[in-house]
Amino acid sequence: MSKLDLTKIATYSLKSRASKVEVKDFARPLDAKAAKALEPFLDSLPGILAASDLRQLIAELKRAKGAGRRIMWGMGSHVIKTGLAPLLIDLMDQGFITSLAFNGSALIHDFETAYAGKTSEDVDAVLGGGQFGMAEETGDLINQAISEGVAKGMGLGEALGAHIAASDYPYKELSLFAQAFKRKLPATVHVAIGTDIIHMHPKCDAAALGLGSHRDFMKFAEEVSQLEGGAYLNLGSAVILPEVFLKSITLVRNLKFKVDKICTANFDFIQQYRERVNVVQRPTTNGGRGFSFTGHHELLLPLLAAGLKA
Repeated sequence: MSKLDLTKIATYSLKSRASKVEVKDFARPLDAKAAKALEPFLDSLPGILAASDLRQLIAELKRAKGAGRRIMWGMGSHVIKTGLAPLLIDLMDQGFITSLAFNGSALIHDFETAYAGKTSEDVDAVLGGGQFGMAEETGDLINQAISEGVAKGMGLGEALGAHIAASDYPYKELSLFAQAFKRKLPATVHVAIGTDIIHMHPKCDAAALGLGSHRDFMKFAEEVSQLEGGAYLNLGSAVILPEVFLKSITLVRNLKFKVDKICTANFDFIQQYRERVNVVQRPTTNGGRGFSFTGHHELLLPLLAAGLKA
C-alpha cells in the first residue's frame, strides 16, 4: 500500500485557473466555397517532396472516402490544445474521419474545453508550489465519468463522450469525444498510468482506467482489422499511438485479417523514431504507402482539411 494519501491533496477550481488556450482563439472550418477557392493555390505548389506528397495524400484520402474505407486518425492532445477541434468535427461530418484515437491527456483538454472554454495550464508557473494538475473539476468529473462509463461496459473515450454529451457544459459542441459519441464514431483513449494529472486525484479508479483503456485498444484494433484500402493518420503522438497502431496491425494480421494496402501519414514538429518506423514504414511494407510531414499542427492540419474540401 502506498503511504501517499490522495484525499489530502489541495485543489482549486478550474474556473479560477489561468489557462493558455481559450475557445475564442480556436480555428474555424472553411465553407465549401472558400475551400474550393484554394484549389489554385494547391495546384501552384511544386510537384516536389512534401508538396507533392500532400497532394498525393489528399488524393488517397478522397479515394478512401469514395470507396467507403476506414480513415482513422490518432492524435496527441497538442492537436486539441492548438484549437483544431472545430476542423476535426467538420471532417467527421465530411466523412474524412471514421474513428479517433488519443493518448490519455486528451481526456483532460477535451473536458476542460467543454466545461470551461479554456485549457492548458502554465506548468512552469505552478509546479514549484505543487499546484500543477490540481484543478478540482478536472480530477473529479473526468474520473467520475470514467468510473460510471466503464461500469456500464464502455471504454474511456465513449465514457467521457457520453458524459459531456449529456451535460450542460457551455462548450460541449467543441468536445471531440461528445461529437464523436453523437455521431456514433469510435473515439478511443490509450493511457499510460501515471502520465496524466487525473491519476493524482482521489477519485481515480485504476481498475476502471485499465479496463476502459483495454476496451479501447480492442475497439481500435477492430477498426484496424477493417483498414484494408483505407488510411491511418498520426498527428503529434510520438510514442503511445505509434505503438498501439503497430500492435493492432500485428494482432489483426495474426488473426488472418487482410490489412496490407493501406495509406499512412505522420504529422509532427519533428520526425521521431516510433512515428517514422511504426506508422510510416513497417505497416506499409506489404503494399501500402506512407507519408511524413514536418511542421506545426495549427498550420498543417488546416491546410490538409482545406485540401480535402477543395
